Amino acid sequence: MTGARARSTHPAGRHALLVELPDAEHTAAFHAEVLRRRAAGTLPPVTEVVPGARTVLLDGVPDPAALAREVLGWEVPPVPDGDGEVVEIPVRYDGPDLADVAARWGVAPEEVGARHGSYTYRVAFCGFAPGFGYLTGLPDHLHLPRRATPRTRVPAGAVALAGPYSAVYPRSTPGGWQLIGTMPDPRPLWDPARERAALLTPGTRVRFVDPDGARGEAAA
Repeated sequence: MTGARARSTHPAGRHALLVELPDAEHTAAFHAEVLRRRAAGTLPPVTEVVPGARTVLLDGVPDPAALAREVLGWEVPPVPDGDGEVVEIPVRYDGPDLADVAARWGVAPEEVGARHGSYTYRVAFCGFAPGFGYLTGLPDHLHLPRRATPRTRVPAGAVALAGPYSAVYPRSTPGGWQLIGTMPDPRPLWDPARERAALLTPGTRVRFVDPDGARGEAAA
């Protein structure tokens, strides 16, 4: 990805600005640039930064119009591959949709875990349920559609795929994603008693690992 500018901005109430980006990759880069400038003290006052799939909301802005003019002129560099903390998620690849995913990928069911676990992911944004992070990093040719019929109950800890995203369900909810595995203990994903309740926050890198210590091998 080359450097890119924000596509457009929109006021969101009196003191917020919604910035639109071309795609998830540029959104992640813009979000990282906002955080970098805020840490460096070169960003006007912003109380909250909320990334989405193709937007970043800047809230608590004294002068949204002035900030809009500023961000439209930014040249945003790509996010470095090694930038951000890494969280390891233990997973057993035993999901009920494993065979269907294997068929779509053109591999044996036992190869799905090795392939999925060979990539490093990044939390693009959070939503749907507390602690639910949308993880990017799966190559285009492995993207999957949602299930034609959603499940009324997806168990907590389910490792799932839909479109370009991977995710782990922090609690039991309905859902239409393809289920490929299980996190044995999903409680760390959301802990209200912890200072940072969500384990997976935007910008965090994620690796899926074997709970017994074995790591997946690189896959094409």
